[in-house]
Amino acid sequence: MGICATELRDYVIRPVLKSLGMYTPAAEVLLLGTAAVETGLGSHLKVKHHRGLGVYRIDPLTHLHIWDTHLVFNEDLASKVRGLASQHGFLATPHAELATNLSYSTAIARLIYQRVDKPIPAPDDLPALANYWRKFYHKRNDCTQNDFIQAYQAHVLNARAA
Repeated sequence: MGICATELRDYVIRPVLKSLGMYTPAAEVLLLGTAAVETGLGSHLKVKHHRGLGVYRIDPLTHLHIWDTHLVFNEDLASKVRGLASQHGFLATPHAELATNLSYSTAIARLIYQRVDKPIPAPDDLPALANYWRKFYHKRNDCTQNDFIQAYQAHVLNARAA
């Protein structure tokens, strides 16, 4: 059992996106779908045989890449993202923040998508969002766009109906 989709959206994803100045309904749905397909909304924070961490299953190398090639050129955004991290934990074990800090990992997940500089599809177009996730976020061959759609329906849409 993972995190309640409505609570993740209302208390983490939406506030983080707004604090970064990146809120759109499409980004919100995309991040919910990403967490749903990657980890069942946090059913596992570390998937066996995979280096990714947290609800978005972010790889430490991708995490470093975001800081070294994206945030390094945007001091204001870097400051906002760093402000989401814990004060001492981030300095000692920065990758652990991906598993232990929902706000920080949400910001990093959003930045993974932002670096491609392609508009996010409409929030009600699950097939297009699934394709966007598969093309720009989950490049491994172990999941398909259909997995994204099914995970979103199971963990987000069905959870709302329950």
